[in-house]
Amino acid sequence: MVQIGIVGKPNVGKTTFFNAATKAHAEIANYPFTTIEANKGVMYARTTCPCKEYNVQCNPRNSKCINGIRYVPIEAIDVAGLVPKAHEGRGLGNKFLDDLRQASCLIHVVDVSGSTDEEGRPCSIGAHDPMHDIRFLEEEIDYWIKGLLERDWRRIAMRSKLEGKKIEKMLAEKLAGLGIKEEKIKLAIRKGGLPEDATQWNDKDLLKFATLVRKESKPILLALNKADIAPAEFIERLKGEYAIPTSAMAELALIKAAENGYIEYKPGDSDFKILKELDEKQRKGLEYIKTNVFDKFGSTGVQKCIDKAVFDLLGLIAVYPVEDENKLTDKDGNVLPDVFLLPQGSTVIDLAYKVHSDLAEGFIKAMDVRRKKIVGADYELQNGDIIHIIART
Repeated sequence: MVQIGIVGKPNVGKTTFFNAATKAHAEIANYPFTTIEANKGVMYARTTCPCKEYNVQCNPRNSKCINGIRYVPIEAIDVAGLVPKAHEGRGLGNKFLDDLRQASCLIHVVDVSGSTDEEGRPCSIGAHDPMHDIRFLEEEIDYWIKGLLERDWRRIAMRSKLEGKKIEKMLAEKLAGLGIKEEKIKLAIRKGGLPEDATQWNDKDLLKFATLVRKESKPILLALNKADIAPAEFIERLKGEYAIPTSAMAELALIKAAENGYIEYKPGDSDFKILKELDEKQRKGLEYIKTNVFDKFGSTGVQKCIDKAVFDLLGLIAVYPVEDENKLTDKDGNVLPDVFLLPQGSTVIDLAYKVHSDLAEGFIKAMDVRRKKIVGADYELQNGDIIHIIART
């Protein structure tokens, strides 16, 4: 399962975001270091389910479908808040960084209202520049990666030179525990224009490499949290393709109201429908969310962050394998039972391995169900493809 790290300094709404995204109930409090042990849960990325296109009632096994929207599970990890100099062990820094080893990407929850200082202590709205938080978190991860390499850099570089082994292979072995693959390392070295002879790398080169490999292997999306109380100029300065205005508190309130039957609301909706009578406090709370969140930003931003991270930042696509191309079922008769997330550029044989190694090893051919076309192992999959794989048994 894809893992996404929920990160940020203390007291910015990380755990509220996590709870809203996973409907979990990790402890929430208004002081630094509430989260000490990493919280893990499951959140869902949304994609269009083919069920309505084919006018069938699907019964998913590894995901869920609501009104033609397929919700695909993603593992979320909410870690301890990060403070400056965390890579040197300050605060809970070492644990924070270790908890993120296997994350495919990060959602950085930023207090865009500027109402928490660099340590996560409350301050007046607009008193702290959130841009500083964005820079410092990136730098902390960069220095952490650099620190992991520095411990035995001379030995790695010398072995590469003496044994004629490419430095990217050596680094891939060293950084395997972080889920960083050789192609990402190769790309970082090329982009940085770094010498092939690693013994020539200096301290600045090592930091440059750490920065570039972090960008390639741990991309970051910004959740501009507390957007409903943020100065407009802060949001305008920071928002962009991978920076989304967010109100995790509003999302959590809406989810709880929906669970209790007061409103009709699904994560990612741009409005809600009141189902039963509310008291004055409830009514005012929902009016506040409509005026200060929906009318300004279109949604609470939480679900948008998840979808954007999965399908755009990570570039994943959703593919539906079936065993009967006419009924769109598996061998047990389940309609559109599974959906798999694969990187763009993945082929049919990649899907086969994802489903079961026997399917890949006995591969004969596949059917692109939507186009009614036979395809080979090297066919490049497209988002939303329905694929029937034929293999030797």
